[in-house]
Amino acid sequence: MSEISWFSALCDDDYEQLGVPQLNLRSSWEHCSDIVRTAQLGGFDNVLLPSGYDLGIDTLAFASAIAPTITTMKLLAAIRCGEMWVPQLARQLATINQILNGRLSINIISSEMPGETLDGPSRYARTLETMTALRTLLSGQRLDIDGEHLQLHVDAPRICRDSPSAPPFYFGGLSNEARDVAAAGADVYLMWPDTEDVIAETITDLQTRASSYGRTLKFGYRVHIVVRETEDEARNAAAHLISAVDAATGDAIRSRSLDSRSVGVRRQAELRESAGTDGFVEPHLWTGIGKARSGCGAAIVGTPQQVIDKIHRYEAMGIEAFIFSGYPHKDEAQRFADLVLPHLSHRPL
Repeated sequence: MSEISWFSALCDDDYEQLGVPQLNLRSSWEHCSDIVRTAQLGGFDNVLLPSGYDLGIDTLAFASAIAPTITTMKLLAAIRCGEMWVPQLARQLATINQILNGRLSINIISSEMPGETLDGPSRYARTLETMTALRTLLSGQRLDIDGEHLQLHVDAPRICRDSPSAPPFYFGGLSNEARDVAAAGADVYLMWPDTEDVIAETITDLQTRASSYGRTLKFGYRVHIVVRETEDEARNAAAHLISAVDAATGDAIRSRSLDSRSVGVRRQAELRESAGTDGFVEPHLWTGIGKARSGCGAAIVGTPQQVIDKIHRYEAMGIEAFIFSGYPHKDEAQRFADLVLPHLSHRPL
């Protein structure tokens, strides 16, 4: 059984056609909460709430507002390392987790802050220090850390001491530093789309690295979905999605992301460049969507059965958590819930 999650577009990433902004799809409390409610009613296990400094609305403020209405799902809240004083962050996360009755999970983001320049080793050192500090405090334990970025000697806040619970950490990244951080500090290693052989190699590598720390990892996969009743309809919907995007517009959209120069983003570009003229890099994995967005740059495209079969192939490789998305996100969450979700065996991690 796998965890099946959807995506709420807090970072101004929702369109009917990529690159064509619509005010009613812009990140807002009303729109993003509609996506979350649709996902809950549709039967999803979790919803990713992304984080971006310049784009969209604040993740933790949104999570705290929507949490009282969430009764059957988890929330996967993204946090950016370095953005907040860690003990106060732990207090906020523990509060949201209490509102959710223990159904919070955390997506650790290792990007630079706006206006900041950090080399990869320093940035990932801060990430691991943050993960270690958060896990300690959320577990209700005293924190004593003298690191390169964090020097803290503090008791856990009362809410953490009274209800010690460290939510699972989801984390991704392709560089050697990122993989080592995942092996040392993450619970779920989250991958962006790639060919099945590369995914298998990545899973093997991370299992070996985690074992060297005396740990084990679960594996997650973040990918877009374009599912329709027939394959032609799915391919036509995919083509329509990027039909308004020219090269300049696509470059501008991708460059807005703080992680636009990361190893993972470069790999998504390589995947797109290696695809056939139709944008497919292997059966049903379409890279065209990456022309107009940074980060996760491919989609599973096909009929409900083709999408189900592809998901089952990933599960057989060891993936236990999926984070799906589609455009527009509310409409596609409902379509996925109707056509695909009833045929998957799933439950929260």
